[in-house]
Amino acid sequence: MAKELRKEIVELKTKVLDMANLALKMLEDSVEALNNNDLELAKIVEERKYELRRYDEEIEAETLRTIGLFQPMAIDLRRLGTILKIITYLYRIGRYGKDIAVVVKELQTKYPISEMLGIRHMWEHVKPMIVDAIDSFDESKIEKIKDFEERDDEIDQMRWSIFRESISYMIEDPRNINISAHIIMIARYLERCGDHACKIAEKVHYMVTGDHIEIS
Repeated sequence: MAKELRKEIVELKTKVLDMANLALKMLEDSVEALNNNDLELAKIVEERKYELRRYDEEIEAETLRTIGLFQPMAIDLRRLGTILKIITYLYRIGRYGKDIAVVVKELQTKYPISEMLGIRHMWEHVKPMIVDAIDSFDESKIEKIKDFEERDDEIDQMRWSIFRESISYMIEDPRNINISAHIIMIARYLERCGDHACKIAEKVHYMVTGDHIEIS
């Protein structure tokens, strides 16, 4: 029974990592599409939402079946509970990628370069947080997530910097209002993805140690 349970957990973990790669790829490609005005890439990202949803539904169903069938205890139960939580955060990360991709076609006019530099800079900090959170889950180790609170604070500061700059462009010229409003929302999406990486890190910490933490 124990051997069969371990096999089920390994298979579920593999599917979670596949879902994580998909969600991260959606977000990464949406930022690339935004930077390059690549409508074709943006469309591809939008279409991946169906695959993302399939992962979410299948992993949830299989995890609940595993819990009901094997009635796991201790670390195994924490692993399965963590999987149920993580797929929710991964789904939201992927959906934010889709939301950014949708905006690409609305930003075909020239927008302030400095704002987009801010978005790219923000993404360069958000992506490693997501990667480190998933790696921590994969490796069942918490070393990579110990500085997440400081990293999350940095991302929050970047978001507010973009917000202030966007507001100044709106005041400077009303024609910038629509574009800058979209930039503000994209920065918010990336900030939320950083938050989801923190939530994944919290669950991984509980999975590994049995202790709850809060990364504010």
